[in-house]
Amino acid sequence: MNARPPLEHLADTQSSHDHRSVAIDAVGVKGVRYPIRVRSGAHEQSTIAVFDMTVALAADIKGTHMSRFIELLESMQGEVLDLAGLSALATDMVRRLQASQGCVTLRFPYFVRKSAPVSGAQSLLDCDVLWQARVDGLPGSVLQMAVSTPVTSLCPCSKAISREGAHNQRSITRIQAQLNQPMTVEDLVAIAESSASCAVYGLLKRADEKYVTERAYDNPRFVEDMVREATLSLGGDPRVAAFDIEIENLESIHNHSAYARVTRPALQLR
Repeated sequence: MNARPPLEHLADTQSSHDHRSVAIDAVGVKGVRYPIRVRSGAHEQSTIAVFDMTVALAADIKGTHMSRFIELLESMQGEVLDLAGLSALATDMVRRLQASQGCVTLRFPYFVRKSAPVSGAQSLLDCDVLWQARVDGLPGSVLQMAVSTPVTSLCPCSKAISREGAHNQRSITRIQAQLNQPMTVEDLVAIAESSASCAVYGLLKRADEKYVTERAYDNPRFVEDMVREATLSLGGDPRVAAFDIEIENLESIHNHSAYARVTRPALQLR
């Protein structure tokens, strides 16, 4: 039986030369579920995030070192991650893997504490959040944040043509922003809610239910209205370099959704 070589003599196949001269744009790990603690502004909470971590690979190198991505996550044990920390993590990843470019993306559920509009009853609203830091050879990193927020919309046409009532529905507003300056999850939730007919709450007492029903009726919005209102809010915000807004109304009188989208790259913002 052949003896195993000492660990220091094990072949480093990933670092060997590759003769095909094909650079790889992104290589790494995808779909890594990991428990973390996140900070958004003054708020902290524990959650489970799904990480995608990739780097660019030079044309003459056979492979990247996959274990180093997981080592980076393990090095975060006990830390609270915010967007600044994510930028530092992406920069450290590129350094450790000796790459010219890299990207860390994580997706996680985040809970915003809400107060009912009349009773003040407390409840949590769950939102889907994406954070991304991209390093591209320049100092620092490009930061993006996306938040999917449930809201209420009420149809202006239905209200205008009906003697009694109007149809309304729950809607999903997804805002993805490339950031010049820090923003919080709560900031994007507030923009989504202010663009809708009414906000959504986890807990409502009878007085609250009366309020939100009448609030939506007094503030009818097409999906087109909602995406335009959100565009005006983001387009005038100096913290935002570029953005993409998608809104889907989960229609209550159709078996399909109403949909609208606005994308504004940096040069079109002002």
